[in-house]
Amino acid sequence: MHELILHHYPTSPFAEKARLLLGFKQLSWRSVTIPPVMPKPDLTALTGGYRRTPVLQVGADIYCDTALIARRLEAEKATPALFPEGQEFNAAALAQWADSVLFLHAVSLVFQPESMAVRFAQVPKEFVEIFSKDRAQLFANGSISRVPLEQAKSHWPVLMARLRQQLSRDEGEFLFGAAPCIADFSVAHCLWFLKGTPVTAPLVDDYPEVAAWLGKVLGVGHGSHKALDAVDAVALARDSEPAQLPGEVFTDPNGFEAGQQVAICAADYGADPVIGELVFAGAEELILRREDERAGVVHVHFPRLGYRIEAR
Repeated sequence: MHELILHHYPTSPFAEKARLLLGFKQLSWRSVTIPPVMPKPDLTALTGGYRRTPVLQVGADIYCDTALIARRLEAEKATPALFPEGQEFNAAALAQWADSVLFLHAVSLVFQPESMAVRFAQVPKEFVEIFSKDRAQLFANGSISRVPLEQAKSHWPVLMARLRQQLSRDEGEFLFGAAPCIADFSVAHCLWFLKGTPVTAPLVDDYPEVAAWLGKVLGVGHGSHKALDAVDAVALARDSEPAQLPGEVFTDPNGFEAGQQVAICAADYGADPVIGELVFAGAEELILRREDERAGVVHVHFPRLGYRIEAR
């Protein structure tokens, strides 16, 4: 039984989502701190080029994107459920909206000059320049661009009003009942991001019902974790074998089959392709086999939704 290893850094909003998912599941995990900007040589030895944060490692299996990480953790421990029975579609759909629409608005608001001045007040100027170039590159080859700041400010009251409406239902303290689910954690990490400076914190605190709900979601914590060196995580992958492939039978709508050489990348941003042998194409998941001189043979897992696959 391999340990759960999360590759992340403290200020990443999607990493906070993953940490909360682990805490909600009351799972023990190992923590590998990665650089917030490229290059990330230890991470990309495992992923083959995927650079977004976070990444979950289980032995020689590497899971990209928190949408898929959530499903892997659900398989690891079924209860408490991230996808509540009878609300699976609604919870997943709201989570997708939060991870895309809400998150991109939060990014625009957080990256406004006044907010960034506070965030980087104690950071060397050289790193600020590196960070800015890195984030510009992150959006360079994808299908979306940043939301203009004026537009984000205009939209924000609408987004919060809809969130308040969902929370006002008499069906429990959370978005879909008495316990948090994948939708709560997907919305929460965006608002956690905004709470990072006094410039953007009022965008949450000015909505008391939302702020109270956020406090409850963040209160689940991060579970039990211990630090692990990145080099040791790569060595662990090299000394492990990928898990057995899923037994799901699924016909890919574009005709992709196991054994093909393909490239997979995110469709929206951070569109760095990972090239390898397609070994599984399911309804929700795509798995590539690749070999790295440091990590050995690994299986890199991607969600189907939000990713592109092309023949090589």
